[in-house]
Amino acid sequence: MKRNLLWIGLVMVACGQTKNRQYNSQRQQDSLAIREQFASSPVNDGKQAMTHMQVEDGLEVQLVAAEPMVVAPVAATFDERGRMWVVEMTGFMPDTSGTGEDAPDGKIVILEDTTGDGVMDKRTVFLDSLVLPRAVCLVGNEVLVATPPELWSYENNHDKPGRKTLIDGQYAAGGNVEHQPNGLLRAMDNWIYNAKSDRRYRKAGGKWIKEPTVFRGQWGITQDDKGRLFYNNNSENLLGDYFLPGLGGKNSHQQNMAGYDQKIVRDNHVYPIRPTTGVNRGYIKGILNDSLRLVEFTAACGPVIYRGALLPAQYAGNAFVAEPSANLIKRNILSDSGYIVKGRQAYQGREFLASTDERFRPTGLYNGTDGALYFTDMYRGILQHKTYITAYLRNEIKMRELTRPLNCGRIYRIVPKGSRPAKTVLDTTAAGLLKMLQHPAGAVRDKAQQLITDRQLTALAPALRSLLLDSTSPVVRIHALWTLEGLHQLHKEDIAGILKGDDIALKAQALAALSGLPDKDVDGATLGTAGSLLQNPLLAPYVAYLLPAISRQDKTLAARLETTLLKTYARDRYVSAALVNNVFNREAALLQQLEAFNPDTSQVLHRQLRQVLKDMDGQANAAKMDALKLKYPRGYKVFNTVCQTCHGKNGNGIAAMAPPLNESNWVNGNKQALAAVVLYGLTGPVEVHGKVYKAPEINGDMPGIGGSDEFSDSDIAELLTFLRNAWNNKAGKVTAADIQQVRKQYNGRQKPFTAAELTK
Repeated sequence: MKRNLLWIGLVMVACGQTKNRQYNSQRQQDSLAIREQFASSPVNDGKQAMTHMQVEDGLEVQLVAAEPMVVAPVAATFDERGRMWVVEMTGFMPDTSGTGEDAPDGKIVILEDTTGDGVMDKRTVFLDSLVLPRAVCLVGNEVLVATPPELWSYENNHDKPGRKTLIDGQYAAGGNVEHQPNGLLRAMDNWIYNAKSDRRYRKAGGKWIKEPTVFRGQWGITQDDKGRLFYNNNSENLLGDYFLPGLGGKNSHQQNMAGYDQKIVRDNHVYPIRPTTGVNRGYIKGILNDSLRLVEFTAACGPVIYRGALLPAQYAGNAFVAEPSANLIKRNILSDSGYIVKGRQAYQGREFLASTDERFRPTGLYNGTDGALYFTDMYRGILQHKTYITAYLRNEIKMRELTRPLNCGRIYRIVPKGSRPAKTVLDTTAAGLLKMLQHPAGAVRDKAQQLITDRQLTALAPALRSLLLDSTSPVVRIHALWTLEGLHQLHKEDIAGILKGDDIALKAQALAALSGLPDKDVDGATLGTAGSLLQNPLLAPYVAYLLPAISRQDKTLAARLETTLLKTYARDRYVSAALVNNVFNREAALLQQLEAFNPDTSQVLHRQLRQVLKDMDGQANAAKMDALKLKYPRGYKVFNTVCQTCHGKNGNGIAAMAPPLNESNWVNGNKQALAAVVLYGLTGPVEVHGKVYKAPEINGDMPGIGGSDEFSDSDIAELLTFLRNAWNNKAGKVTAADIQQVRKQYNGRQKPFTAAELTK
């Protein structure tokens, strides 16, 4: 009987192995058939490309501009005349080695529809001879342009550049074209915010000022009707803030802030309608499915919250995200619960818009002043930057001749089927702008607010105050509040009236505005009213953020409120984050105060303070880092270009992107394993400091740079030596010979390592 069972078992094993071989063989045949079907990627003109798109029922895509009217658009904004100011990054990746990428061929162009048919027919070059420009913003009679590493302002003299002023010489210092600040979003609070950045900008008293803020995103940034910011990184569908943007980021010791950089939509699956083998790590199991289509985001960018009134009502407040690697645009539905924002994908198994054209590369989404949803399409084959490009992707590009052409580009808009919305030209009289501030389209309201504040139309203050008090629209009341703030006409009486009212959402806005008002414009009574709101859990975080302003007026009141917050909300992660935000260089004292009446180390506030104090220890060796920069200049350059963009300048990692390098067991451990990670990449999960990091907490994969032509073995060796001695790290030198040995050991390898492979 046992022999029969053994024989049956062997037969079953053999059958199973046969079935597996048959399955794998069939899968290979299917893959070959799919590749043969999509062996080429023909170049389609703008109208032909539209026939390859599938969009949600009831809507249609309309061509707004195509080459030669626009080339390689990566960012855009609208002016009060309904014109589009477009950034053309023509020089991005001319070939797989990036040859000539530093050529000054980028432009800022103005596109205009002079006939009213919705198609741009006039092109004006405002600026040319730019190297990889990445963002544009209009402020009064100035045009802000980001060209790494600087941020410049140009006077606009009848659509021609005038006097040039440097706003920030370090706006985009370090990093590479995929990992440098961008966005220049004029937010509702009258500040300009950016993605891949922890700085914000504003013009005051005729001068540009810069302030620290929360680090956000990677490419593209947007806001909702409450002025909250949303963004993403390349593998995360949508990230964002629960609280208004100007409150956080005041404590440089605080690396992560609860309530900011939150995962709004956790589902990162995508559903392309064509094979997407031309992605950088398409050879790795799980990146593509059996149909050779991308499974999850790998190039998420250019998000927008739809704030128009042209599309059907169900799209209002939805978040749309571009995924150029998968040739699609994602739709997400957002909802509020208190101050917490959560989102979900609108569909399972399909997309809002998808294309079968491999060259369709949506780079950014925008609210048009006409209410339509606009998007830019870079329309080119190569999407991956040379720093990270793999041999696999080089071959994909070669097989389908994706290097050329480089002179294409499109802009489209999505509208209800059969509609032809006319462009919106703002009435720029004072009365007209006041009316436009109440327009149903968010892009028009934003522009009206900006023009009122840019022109300092203070005569509108009484009318704005009436809107603030009497408008039946919560959105208009918010705009009225911040327009008054932008005019420097927001008074303590305005704030006090709101704080005594019943609208909790508007109270939160008022508390945020109050925290930024000059001390002379605030009195103790108003601050006392604000402080009394801490008993409301929905407003307690805002009161906590307000403590520095209260302290400047009344230190006794601030201390009393801080103690109450400590005792009441020490287990609340959002109030705790706000308290830590306020105590720069006072963290240890606050921890001592907390422990005096509650020594429970499990409290959220206790843990957050302990983490900040630990991070401060790692930041205290600036002199050592300066010496290392001089000793290993090439290593520091590679770190600054490649590593710090995900792991942070202080080596402590960046939330949602990558784990720490400081005191990392990988950096300080076996140098061959570290070299293998840097050369070939690492796919998660990975354990650092005893903590396991994995997607979606961080990017699932770290790309290797061993296939890049940019860095020699000596450069990589110096990078590793720099890292192994940086911050609190203490490990030995790595030589070029060590790198060559690892290359020889793993000759021919393409895919990244797993942690398990390298720790055997």
